[in-house]
Amino acid sequence: MKLPSLFSRLIAMLALLVAMMSFAPAVFAQNGAAPAQSGQTVSASPAVGPGVVAEQRDKLDRYGATADQYQTQMRANAHNDSALVDVRGGLEELSRDLIASGVAFRPRLNTINTRLDEIGPPRGEDEPPEPPALTAERQTLIDEKAEINALIGRAESLSLRVNGMIEEINQTRRDLFTNTLSRRYDISSALNGEVLGDLAAETRRLSAAVSSWMRFVLNFKLQAVLLATFYALVAAGILMIGGRRLFGNLFDADPAIENPSYLSRLSVAFWSTLLPSAALGVFLAGTYFFYNYYGVLRYDIAQLMVTLFNVIAIVFFVYRLARAVFAPRLPNWRLLPMQTGAARALFWVSLLAAIVTGADFFASKINEVMQSPLSLTVAKSLLATVIVGLLVIVFGLVRPYVNEDGTSRGWNSYFKALILLLGAGTILAAFLGYIGLARFISQQVVITGAILSTMYIGYLSAGAISEIGGFMNTSFGRRLDRKYHFDETTEDQIGLLLSVVINVLVLAVGIPLILLQWGFQWGDIRLWTYNIANEIRIGSISISLIGILTGFLLFLLGYLGTRGFQRWLDGKVMARGKVDAGVRNSIKTAVGYAGIALAALVGISAAGIDLSNLALVAGALSLGIGFGLQNIVNNFVSGLILLAERPFKVGDWIVAGGISGTVKKISVRATEIETFQRQSVILPNSELINAAVGNWTHRNRLGRVDIAVGVAYQSDPRQVQQILLEIIRAQPQAMKNPEPMVVFIGFGASSLDFEVRAFLSDVTTQVGFMNEVRFQIFERFREEGIEIPFPQQDVYIKEMPKVAVEQALPPAPAEAAKPAKRSTPQVRRKAAPE
Repeated sequence: MKLPSLFSRLIAMLALLVAMMSFAPAVFAQNGAAPAQSGQTVSASPAVGPGVVAEQRDKLDRYGATADQYQTQMRANAHNDSALVDVRGGLEELSRDLIASGVAFRPRLNTINTRLDEIGPPRGEDEPPEPPALTAERQTLIDEKAEINALIGRAESLSLRVNGMIEEINQTRRDLFTNTLSRRYDISSALNGEVLGDLAAETRRLSAAVSSWMRFVLNFKLQAVLLATFYALVAAGILMIGGRRLFGNLFDADPAIENPSYLSRLSVAFWSTLLPSAALGVFLAGTYFFYNYYGVLRYDIAQLMVTLFNVIAIVFFVYRLARAVFAPRLPNWRLLPMQTGAARALFWVSLLAAIVTGADFFASKINEVMQSPLSLTVAKSLLATVIVGLLVIVFGLVRPYVNEDGTSRGWNSYFKALILLLGAGTILAAFLGYIGLARFISQQVVITGAILSTMYIGYLSAGAISEIGGFMNTSFGRRLDRKYHFDETTEDQIGLLLSVVINVLVLAVGIPLILLQWGFQWGDIRLWTYNIANEIRIGSISISLIGILTGFLLFLLGYLGTRGFQRWLDGKVMARGKVDAGVRNSIKTAVGYAGIALAALVGISAAGIDLSNLALVAGALSLGIGFGLQNIVNNFVSGLILLAERPFKVGDWIVAGGISGTVKKISVRATEIETFQRQSVILPNSELINAAVGNWTHRNRLGRVDIAVGVAYQSDPRQVQQILLEIIRAQPQAMKNPEPMVVFIGFGASSLDFEVRAFLSDVTTQVGFMNEVRFQIFERFREEGIEIPFPQQDVYIKEMPKVAVEQALPPAPAEAAKPAKRSTPQVRRKAAPE
């Protein structure tokens, strides 16, 4: 099994991030791809007529031929892991086509069965004969049904065969991976003097191959090379310049800042590693693509160039990461509080490990292309893995931290033990001859360790940005704030959204890269992604993520379209038509609910949910309504009644359940009422339907106000009536028709009671009107000497004779102690008249 192509995987995943290298997987795909077959594409909706039999018969013939080709290719590439992955991808697609072919017969079978039921069985001997046409039709349908069943059986057999080949490929790949790690080489042959001669011969062959290609390029392809290199530089420059304009100074640490925040250090470490590496990846991938496009590359040179680009990308990525984390020259920007000497040592150890691993990877490709002896390959890998193992041990032995007393302190004991175990395991596996296992361990230590470190930095950055006020601590956040002047809530929401995006990118890029390092291929990830996106089966339930996403997007579009239509209908159509505000609100609400319901149905259908299955949901819902949802349904129906009957509308002044205020919103569950104290009261619709509701402005704003007035008994009632009439008639807000009046309503306990009645054209202004009228009444009564009394009461306490009091009290017990003398309070009483 060949080691994974590290650079191709890194570049392809970075292409997902920058959205500029969609061709990367195709550029760096390895040889051995399965041939495209005409029958591999799932056809459109199959025909439902009799022609479906002939159509599917031809497809099954093509599928059988395709399966034979894949089986031949599987046998020919039994030791090529990448080719096996491509073959398996083709078989997976062929399996889906076979399933679709079997399903295509269902409509026709249903039609045949329905027609056979209509025709009925053949008539018996005692029954009158049936028309010959009917007999012929029955026999034709029976023959067609038999042929369809035979084709379905053939599709099922072919599907079983394809699935068997898929399982065989999986087992073969597992065996290849196991053999790669468990194979033992004789390292004694790699330590003799012949290895140096093999190395010299390989060097000469490599030099000759490269020199011949360079002469070809200089003589025939120089202009194409310059043009391809220019295009690659432009693509990388666009990414780098655009990234710098977008993220500002997040690429480089500013030495002038003495105490940068932890978030700033994390951001600089993450983006200064990711974006320059992505730019370099775009340049290298673009260079290879355009060289190949213009016919510059020879087959052997193409393989070497891909491997060399792998090494350059990996070494540069590790260099940027180590430089960002350890910051050997900028202690203030260091992510870990370690000594400068230790930081420099760790930086160089990490970089050297990456260089040695990359050199071993490139040397192995040279051995493969130049067909060098196995002993030379083993010697190179033995030397590289031992060096990497030693570097890993040195990494674990460094004591980077400083205690409070100034003494140095090493890594965490568990982390140190893991590092030392990996380093020692690499060296031991190499000397025991397990070169594949040693190379695998060293590769995971360097490459997987770098990927995990970058992912962890991205995770920490996302967490810091999601903190309250964290986004504004970044230069990008401050730049947005200067430009758009967001409030604190919006800034926090942007920070939270940005943290989610960063976490998704970290997982989307990091997890596939780690899987690729552990022996999986691009084909595996593509198949997994396709299967997860199209079908997740839980028992008998099948869930499609793409269908769910499509349904959600359609629902979102329907929702936004409904809101836009509501605004247009309310603001452009009904407003110009002078439609009443209450009618406008009812129509807008009804349109909104109808549009959302329609969008929900379309989204559910697009998500692949069978609406006929909602009958079960409706039954369960009915049961729930019977037990616990009565109030909700009651309020919902009451809301519909309110919107239809319109006993009150938005803007009306109503009194309901002791609450008086203005209607602000009527929904299907509750109505929002704003009191005059600006308190919003959410009142269930059922209370507005089942109880009395007073509406001051139901048909118009005309209303009567009553002002009660009391005067002393010594006053002249007719004079009081005349004064009150003069005052109320002088008010400009009081209507002349109906005319204001003053009513002598009765004799009170302390006063003569009058009531001033006046009609207002706008009853909502009654508070100010009544307030002014009362002021004028008080002032006018003072001028006329008319007294406004207040309630008074005289309390008379009548004393009882002493003899009567003693007779009323019960006799004291004989054994009771004589009470002590107490001073009695002096109460001044007013004797009641006899």
